[in-house]
Amino acid sequence: MITFEGVTYSYPGATDPVFQDVNLSLPEGEFVLVVGPSGVGKSTLLRCFNGLVPHFSGGKLSGRITVDGLDPVAATPKVMSQHVGFVFQDPEAQFVMDQVEDEIAFALENAALPRQEMRVRVEEVLDLLDLAPLRERRLETLSGGEKQRVAIASALALRPKVLVLDEPTSQLDPKSAEDVLHSLTRLNADMGLTIVMAEHRLERVLPFADSLIYIPEDGGQVLYGFPEEILAHIDLVPPLVALGKALGWSPLPLTIKAGRRFSRRLPIASLMPVKKPKADFLGQPCFSVEGLEVAYGSKPVLRGLDFEVHPGEIMALIGRNGTGKTTLLKSLVGLVHPNRGQVRVLGQDIAGMEVADVCRKIGYLPQDPNALLFADTVMDELRITLRNHGLTEANAPIPLDALLACLGLTDKAQAYPRDLSVGERQRVALGAVMVTRPSALLLDEPTRGLDYVAKQRLFELLRGWRDQGMAVLLVTHDVELVAAVADRVMVLSQGEVIARGDPAEVLGTSPLFAPQVARLFPNTGLLTVAEVLPALEIAAVA
Repeated sequence: MITFEGVTYSYPGATDPVFQDVNLSLPEGEFVLVVGPSGVGKSTLLRCFNGLVPHFSGGKLSGRITVDGLDPVAATPKVMSQHVGFVFQDPEAQFVMDQVEDEIAFALENAALPRQEMRVRVEEVLDLLDLAPLRERRLETLSGGEKQRVAIASALALRPKVLVLDEPTSQLDPKSAEDVLHSLTRLNADMGLTIVMAEHRLERVLPFADSLIYIPEDGGQVLYGFPEEILAHIDLVPPLVALGKALGWSPLPLTIKAGRRFSRRLPIASLMPVKKPKADFLGQPCFSVEGLEVAYGSKPVLRGLDFEVHPGEIMALIGRNGTGKTTLLKSLVGLVHPNRGQVRVLGQDIAGMEVADVCRKIGYLPQDPNALLFADTVMDELRITLRNHGLTEANAPIPLDALLACLGLTDKAQAYPRDLSVGERQRVALGAVMVTRPSALLLDEPTRGLDYVAKQRLFELLRGWRDQGMAVLLVTHDVELVAAVADRVMVLSQGEVIARGDPAEVLGTSPLFAPQVARLFPNTGLLTVAEVLPALEIAAVA
């Protein structure tokens, strides 16, 4: 179905290839997962399937690619769109129309299909992806998971043999991600659709994958094989696999069900997390919210929120897509004005303050990192932020080289930010926010596009900043991030806080938001691999 023979690709002006001498043979009907470090070329590899590389990107491509009997380079993306459906990282970026049904029909209209045939195909994909009840909805009113399914439906309407998806769950809550993945596995199992997907959150996707492609750093050999075989030889693994490797489980479990065969043999009843001392917060909170209510027109979004975030604390805000999490962060910097209630930042009521003045007091990383990227180089992004705060490199609170090293961006210092991968752009934007060393920080989906190594660096940075007295409020769908760094958790539903407290209490008992370790060791309070291993040692001594 899909073959790569000695494929090497380099971007225009690049001295080194993104990948070289790639040889793959993917059978029809396979569910293939593409993994690798952030910025290594996963998206580039995917774009070879439909000819976007090199027709859109330019550069030099050598070797031979065959997809469904066609050469994508010779056939061009226009022809390949009939054979390969493509869903980009941000589904909204590929939307053209305003309404669900019109968006799905758009590609069919461009292909000049007869009207009757178009109606049949639109009905087919609406039913396949459970979108029929949403057919007349405006795209802007849909949740993240619903938008993702509309993007997939638009690609499937042309009846391709192959569906390629670039991080389709990166912006989705656990339930929405599960819905999308179940839709994909149904298409794969029932219709024989070949699926190739790049994804960083392997804990979500591994249970569905038949095979795995791993792209290493520094131009190493691309690996292809069964997931268990590849994961045994790489470091980018989800918590369940990391625990299995640490404890010598064989074969490595890819699902919680498989992991429980091993965990049952452990002294679960005696496992207890090492207790962390509870912080005693004194003095003025960095963020204080009282009776906050926000509505868009007649639609209420936030309803009577009350909470505080203190210096030396990381507060995580979680919840389903569309529950008002991003709106809350925007309210804290003045981008959204509340209908009722009060927001205080560092003790000052922000009502009537300019957004720029609020953001001089605190750092704010929005969900889309592109909103913060203006300069020609990564280093210049940091310098611009310093200049806007009346600072220079000489008196910067953090040496610029040291900050880039912490973010794993040393080799990207002179790169054009918008040419980087999503994960790299996310880290550049974080650096631009952090270079002034603000006393408080707002983060909206900070792990989007980050691999496990980059996430670990972020964990360490956040813990270090917290220990130095910074207040952090982060919005995320990444429950593994929450388990690793949060001191407190709030769960938002329909604009209201429905749960708050210690992560072990909130996450450990949640069927929706529990991390992998909590599912493996229920009712123990354990949330991360870093907690399990010491707990096992203590249990063994006892």
